[in-house]
Amino acid sequence: MSLLNLLIILFIIVCLGLGLFFILRKNPYVGAKSQDVSAEYLNIDAVTEFVTEVINDYVSADLLDLGLSTEEYDRRKQVVADLKTALENCNTGSLADKLYVKEFISDILSRNYGITEENINQIIPFHDEDILTAQDMFEILLYQYKQEHGFSGLSKLIEAYDLARLKRVIEDGQTHSYIITSEEIRDIYRKENPQLSFEDKFRIIVQRVYQLYKGFGPIDEIRDQTIDGVSGGVSGVPVNMNTVEHELEMMEGMGKKVPYGYDSIWMFYRGKSVHLSFLSFGSELELRRVCQNVYKNGKPGQISRDRPFIVNDMQDGSRVVVVRPDFAESWAFFIRKFDLPNLVLDRLLSADRIKNVEFLMQFLDFLMKGAQVTAVTGEQGSGKTTLLMAIVKSIYGMYNLRIQELAFELHLRRLYPERNILSFRETEKITGQEGLDVQKKTDGTVNILGEVATDPVAAWLVQMAQVASKFTIFSHHAKTMLALIESLRNSLLKTKTFHDERSAEEQVAKVISFDVHLEKEQSGMRFIERITECMLIDQDSSQFSKLAKDLTDNKIDHNKAIALGQLHYYQKITSKPWKANNIIEFKDGGYVPVNRPSVQKVEDMTKNMTSEDAKAFRAFLDKHWGPEAA
Repeated sequence: MSLLNLLIILFIIVCLGLGLFFILRKNPYVGAKSQDVSAEYLNIDAVTEFVTEVINDYVSADLLDLGLSTEEYDRRKQVVADLKTALENCNTGSLADKLYVKEFISDILSRNYGITEENINQIIPFHDEDILTAQDMFEILLYQYKQEHGFSGLSKLIEAYDLARLKRVIEDGQTHSYIITSEEIRDIYRKENPQLSFEDKFRIIVQRVYQLYKGFGPIDEIRDQTIDGVSGGVSGVPVNMNTVEHELEMMEGMGKKVPYGYDSIWMFYRGKSVHLSFLSFGSELELRRVCQNVYKNGKPGQISRDRPFIVNDMQDGSRVVVVRPDFAESWAFFIRKFDLPNLVLDRLLSADRIKNVEFLMQFLDFLMKGAQVTAVTGEQGSGKTTLLMAIVKSIYGMYNLRIQELAFELHLRRLYPERNILSFRETEKITGQEGLDVQKKTDGTVNILGEVATDPVAAWLVQMAQVASKFTIFSHHAKTMLALIESLRNSLLKTKTFHDERSAEEQVAKVISFDVHLEKEQSGMRFIERITECMLIDQDSSQFSKLAKDLTDNKIDHNKAIALGQLHYYQKITSKPWKANNIIEFKDGGYVPVNRPSVQKVEDMTKNMTSEDAKAFRAFLDKHWGPEAA
């Protein structure tokens, strides 16, 4: 071996030694025994800081400087690449990437931090419930319920203690609301008296570190549960609201805790908006961190003052909306979840609490097989999107489906992967109208509009339903059939598609066949209030023909004929060209048949069905509404 080679080897050894020295100096916990870990490092913030530094060093290290063999180099390079990918995707709704990062954190702490049976209670005081916070207790309870029930754990906990009931708590007990308090969590914790092993405690600490490092703070595990959604920053006093400083001082002087915007966490559970008052982000910075990360799936761009809101979807199909000042008074986010694996119509329609659900479901099935233009209407949270997703199953499989949405949330290809389905959404540069224009060239048979919320889209709906597709399904926020028809009519007028109000309304009435209207009770129960047919009124000229004949036969004089003619004309131009015909209604806790569908609608529907389905539909009508009148 030459002197030069020897010097190079010595130089490499010295560099590696110095590098190891500085790493150990920077992270004094590496290789430490339990008695070597100072008490100042036995807290969540210190553990999170350590994990952050170690992972940053790990993914940024120059592997060429480590003197690895070719095999070790390739393995380490792949591990770094996998970790970088998981770090990038773990907060986009990907549970696989989240678990990967959590396991990496677990490995770091178990190997390097010196957490033992003797000191683990110093990080979180598992041994003393008097010191545990309500958040600590809740996360321990959720961990145990999740171990037993999986992603239904939170639902099981809520149902076990009836936590989602209406209570008089807020505003000095004068106002009803859905709220879960810290007192309730503490009481449940004492009743449950969780017995945790070292492994349980360690996993709870790993989850806490993860949610502060890369996750969504206190909502991280809640978001993964089988709930309808979760939001934050929507109550409490905004941090930047200086105009109410005197009120805050007055409240503090009265001994009341002032809730700030970052103390705001709400859960949407079975149609109810429930305030989780025992949870908090802890600071405005943490709320902003969560807001700035929760929408990142697919890299939709950066939220900013010039672009103060973003609507996006997450990898698991959840819809996320983030807003910020100056557009909103504070930072806030809204995550809306759709339980795709467990999507069944009878769950949405509360089949366990409502009578005759099977009858209603049969009619919805025939409605789709009959290829009728159908509006699904109702307020926010009433279940419109979920109903749309469910009734698609009744559409014949030979029809190609084309979907237009603001953000991907129907996810029909996940539910029906063997069907011909393609979804489109609006982008910064492509409007809903432009997307719909493209759809006309994609061999679509059935068009589904996630929500008709703008005038151009409403106008396109009416035009498209006339000529470009077999039928259309859409959602809308109208409360009545009249409000639906008039809203679409006004959109036609605003977009100058029509200039005459009556002609526009008549055109809408010809297009819309049925309105399936959803309601949500205060208790959170969701149900279909009614299914209404839009029935066209035959306004032919028979009255005028009879008037002319009576005049010719001298049965009336000329002046009376003119007066009657003017009256008939006035009635024609002022009356509605349609009427609402309620087919099914929700009454006395169940669904009941009301009016038989019109003869014309029945004919239209049976023409679009197979002969077998058409026969079954007519038998269904006769059974529930009686034979058709002669």
